[in-house]
Amino acid sequence: MIRVVLVDDQQLARAGLRMLCESTSDIEVVGEADNGRDAVTVATTAVPDVVLMDLRMPGMDGITATRRILEIRPATRVLVLTTFDDDDHVYPALTAGACGFLAKDVAPADLLDGIRKVVAGESPFSPAVLRRIVDRAMTATRPAPAQPDLTDRELDVLALLGAGMSNAQIGEELHVGVTTVKTHVANIMTKTRCDNRVRLAVLAVRLGLVV
Repeated sequence: MIRVVLVDDQQLARAGLRMLCESTSDIEVVGEADNGRDAVTVATTAVPDVVLMDLRMPGMDGITATRRILEIRPATRVLVLTTFDDDDHVYPALTAGACGFLAKDVAPADLLDGIRKVVAGESPFSPAVLRRIVDRAMTATRPAPAQPDLTDRELDVLALLGAGMSNAQIGEELHVGVTTVKTHVANIMTKTRCDNRVRLAVLAVRLGLVV
């Protein structure tokens, strides 16, 4: 069972998220908070696997709360769910330690999938957010990196990962199991020294694997 804490200053939003989570058999809401300060307290005592974090809240904001939660419970995964998906919010949230960033217009099924992905070690992003992160990284980077020592199949996986696909989607595209995809991703991370999927996506674009 995936243990989730909901953090949003709007009671109606939290109620809707709770109903959505409780419609599943594998996600359990173990706490709620309507501000960042209470979020830190609830995340410390409820021991969640995932904190679904809004960013704009009275008092302590979600970015500060994310940083403090991860200082206390580094194993917790913080997934941002917010209306504000601009650069002024995306990059500070990622710097604070958030592992994914979804806009509030995400489909309910995709939100549930996002929660499951962060528990599995993935980093879900709304497509527009991921594209902006990659574009910004491309603008800031200099010459293209040397071709890493990857197998043809690992290059295929890296290209699809750069296109924003999840492990399950990559598996379907390449006709292999999710466990095999996870092994390829882990090998790619080791060989390229990229420690998360965002950096791998940037690398894929810089290598010309993604148009």
